Amino acid sequence: MNFDLSEDQRLLVDTVASFVKKQSPIGRARKLREDAIGWEKNVWRQMGEFGWLGVAFPEEAGGLGQSFAEAALILEQFGTTLVPEPYVPLLVAGTALVRAAGAQAASKWLAPAIEGKTSLAFANGTEGGGGIHPPVLLARWVINGHAADHIVVADGDKLLVVDRAGAEITPVATMDGRKAAMIKVKKPAATFEKAREAIDLANDVGAAAACAEGTGIMRTVLAMTCDYLRTRDQFGVKIGTFQALQHRAVDMFVETELSRSTSILAMIKIAAENADERKSAISAAKVQLAWGGRYVTQQSIQLHGGIGITDEADVGLYFKRMHILNTLYGDEEHHLARFGSLPSFTSGV
Repeated sequence: MNFDLSEDQRLLVDTVASFVKKQSPIGRARKLREDAIGWEKNVWRQMGEFGWLGVAFPEEAGGLGQSFAEAALILEQFGTTLVPEPYVPLLVAGTALVRAAGAQAASKWLAPAIEGKTSLAFANGTEGGGGIHPPVLLARWVINGHAADHIVVADGDKLLVVDRAGAEITPVATMDGRKAAMIKVKKPAATFEKAREAIDLANDVGAAAACAEGTGIMRTVLAMTCDYLRTRDQFGVKIGTFQALQHRAVDMFVETELSRSTSILAMIKIAAENADERKSAISAAKVQLAWGGRYVTQQSIQLHGGIGITDEADVGLYFKRMHILNTLYGDEEHHLARFGSLPSFTSGV
């Protein structure tokens, strides 16, 4: 299998890398923690004008008709500076809509979001009890639910589209300084039946997207740590000359490369016709991210010493975002169990 980027993909990566370095450095993510929305609508619209928001969607839905691989390459660069715009929720909600409703019908909600004029959120709903009579559909910790114009909610095998006016929205903060919401669905704007396959695919897109962004985080944190080891003096000696610390840096490099390799395979297998083949690659990548991402960010904090645990240290922001990514669209335990249940794993047992 050829993992080399095409010329167009290399150009896309270079363009996005230049943008995030100049227009969205890590200081922007730090500053937007105090903002009510947590991201900027003018930047979101600019991304739409660049065409980045539509790369993974068909032309009939207002997209560019490329593949999830291009979206994953964008997300990897977003991870390098923790770009906060709601790109992952767009990919997940948009995928569910296209698969459940068809590209042309989905364009009603998806096309404005691709242009950067609106934003979307995706939620897995649960029926509310505990004093709520009659039971209503609830969704907890909906990423971008506080700001989304439309919320796509999975309700068993059904997919609901909910406008802001059709939901009760309670904004909440997340560990990484971003925003989410608790949602109580009051009146759906549209309902699509027999959408189980669309919901499963959307959640897999979210898991693969988390892996892509996490890879960008790991590569950045590794580079930050190696730079620190090369420049930090202790007793007149660069701490990077200590063999024990070099060994830790090598282990961080290995985990980063493993995560990047499994993430690349996951981004390719999103398009696999065999659902089990897709699930196997994505669960493997998500488990590797859970272990490798946690290891790399934790080791970076420790190798930075006392400064690493302060809020002023950027490495802490990457650690918190990695923790959130590891919980989104299935945590380590979920994906281990799913991988172990697949025919490719259980065959012959």
